[in-house]
Amino acid sequence: MKNKQRIFALIKKDILLETRQQYTLYGVLLYVASTIFVVYLSMDKPEDKTWNGLFWVIQLFVCINAVAKSFLAESRGRMLYFYSIAGAVDFVLSKLLFNVLLMVVMSLLSLAIFTVLLGNPLENALQFVFITCLGGMSLSLVFTFLAAIAAKAQQQAALMAIMGFPIIIPQLLLLMKISTSAFSSVIQAGWWQMVLLLVGLDLMVVALAVILFPFLWKD
Repeated sequence: MKNKQRIFALIKKDILLETRQQYTLYGVLLYVASTIFVVYLSMDKPEDKTWNGLFWVIQLFVCINAVAKSFLAESRGRMLYFYSIAGAVDFVLSKLLFNVLLMVVMSLLSLAIFTVLLGNPLENALQFVFITCLGGMSLSLVFTFLAAIAAKAQQQAALMAIMGFPIIIPQLLLLMKISTSAFSSVIQAGWWQMVLLLVGLDLMVVALAVILFPFLWKD
C-alpha cells in the first residue's frame, strides 16, 4: 500500500470512529454553546476587541477538548497494531490532517453560534472566516504535536500544559492581531506578513512532527 493510501485509510478510520461515537462532536458543541450563552447573559453584545478576544480563547479550549485527545485516547494495543501496518510518518500525518479537518469544522460551527448569540460586528466577514479556518488549523497542528509527545509520558495532561503554554500564547496573540483587520474596512499594514508568519509556524510544526515522531514511535 502506498503512503498516500495508508494516510487516507487512517484518516478514514478516524472519521468512522468519530461518526460512530459522536461524543466529541456533541460534547464540544455543548461546551461551545453553553460557554457563549453564559457570555451572552453576562455581556450581551461585547465590544469588538472583547468579541475577538473571547472568540479565540474559546477556540483554544475547543481545540483542547476536540483535538488534544487524538493520541491520548489511543491504547497501547492500538499503537502496536498501527505500528505493524503503517509507518510513523504516515500515522502522524494522518492524525495532523484529521485534526485539521475536525478543528476547521468546529471553528466554523463555533463562529456561527458566536455571531448568532453575540452579534456580528465584523466589517469583513469573509476575511474573518479565512482567519478562523487558518487559526483552527494552526491550533490543531500544535496540540496534535504536543499530544503525540505527551502520550509517551506518565503525566500526560500536565506535560501538555507545560509544553503548550509558551507555544500557544504567542500564537493566540498573533491570531488576535491578524483578525482585528476584519473589524474595519481597511487592511492594516503588514497583514500578509503576519499571515505568512503563521503559515510558516504551521509548516515548522508539521516538519518537527515528521522528524521527531518516529523516535517516539519506536519507544
